[in-house]
Amino acid sequence: MSNAVKKTGVKKVVLAYSGGLDTSAIIPWLKETYDDCEIIAFCADVGQGEEELVGLTEKALASGASECHIVDLKEEFVADYIYPTIATGAIYEGTYLLGTSMARPIIAKAQVEVARKVGADAVCHGCTGKGNDQVRFEGCFAALAPDLKVIAPWREWEMRSREDLLAYLAERDIKTSASATKIYSRDANAWHISHEGGELEDPWNEPSKGVWTLTVAPEDAPNEPEYVSLAIKNGRVTHVNDEALSPYAALMKLNDIAGKHGVGRIDITENRLVGMKSRGCYETPGGTVMFAGLRAIEELVLDKTSRTWREQIAGQMSHLVYDGRWFTPLCKSLIAASESLAESVNGDVVIKLYKGQATAVKKRSPNSLYSESFATFGEDDVYDQKHAEGFIRLYSLASRIRALNTK
Repeated sequence: MSNAVKKTGVKKVVLAYSGGLDTSAIIPWLKETYDDCEIIAFCADVGQGEEELVGLTEKALASGASECHIVDLKEEFVADYIYPTIATGAIYEGTYLLGTSMARPIIAKAQVEVARKVGADAVCHGCTGKGNDQVRFEGCFAALAPDLKVIAPWREWEMRSREDLLAYLAERDIKTSASATKIYSRDANAWHISHEGGELEDPWNEPSKGVWTLTVAPEDAPNEPEYVSLAIKNGRVTHVNDEALSPYAALMKLNDIAGKHGVGRIDITENRLVGMKSRGCYETPGGTVMFAGLRAIEELVLDKTSRTWREQIAGQMSHLVYDGRWFTPLCKSLIAASESLAESVNGDVVIKLYKGQATAVKKRSPNSLYSESFATFGEDDVYDQKHAEGFIRLYSLASRIRALNTK
């Protein structure tokens, strides 16, 4: 590439940088591809772990970046992206709690903010041309900064494999912790960690123990259950075991507690936005507990039609988040509708953690629509069962008329 004619028109680019193999190769590639181009590395701390950030600035500078901005987004990520999403009940294809998907809009927004701060004229990401993330990032860029040029090296360069990238870095004497034997592709944040690649590419292979990192195997979890209490206000977890905690701190505490019991593992083959299927294993221990708690309180406080509406919101929201359409009017509308319903989602719930399961075993709410005096199978003075006859006749009237017309 150094002998090729360099491209022009980009003077300063902000790269979404993780320090992994792809982005380590992108920095020198940008310098070799674009004439007189300055590269600013940007890393979003969304709770992927301190070990992922150690030495990141030094590594970026050694690779050819002029600056490295590490932005702490942990609290904002949980409070403003995760909590609103789980309040809607969004689960993609019935199983996936959207861990990677939810992180992309806040990362893209922060990347644009850094680009504005340093006066960049382009942004760059390391997403592959086969994945969902390229759509998520670029959809956000289009909504927030349509004037910035987007550079996607995986759609431009000639390298096609992990081995190609390793060879490229070796030729330039750029150090990387990656190796050809690293078989899994992982993405971590405060909410979850995803695992792809290796033996998982064959759906007939059961995931080995080496896949999982946040949770113990359910069969190896304690033989005694553990109970955790949540206080919920307006559809948000505010206390864990009677301790008031910020959204991020609450999630971290639940990750630790639930992970020990093997809670939050899923193994799915999902439909990617770009049209292909992919197999992934996801670990979402604390999120699974939060989700169980919110749904338990909803069971008490939402009437039938409100719950049906919330489920419709959930279906639309799951695809919206997965497909990268966070910064859209539809997203604002769905979240507003969900927040309206969540005004009554207040109460306390106790979750039983045992061998991979998180089960709500106690729940109460000041807004509960459940009345023992109405629901009892024993004798009561508040419900005259004879009244049900008239209700049923009216409820089934259309069926009765249709049947009479066919005679």
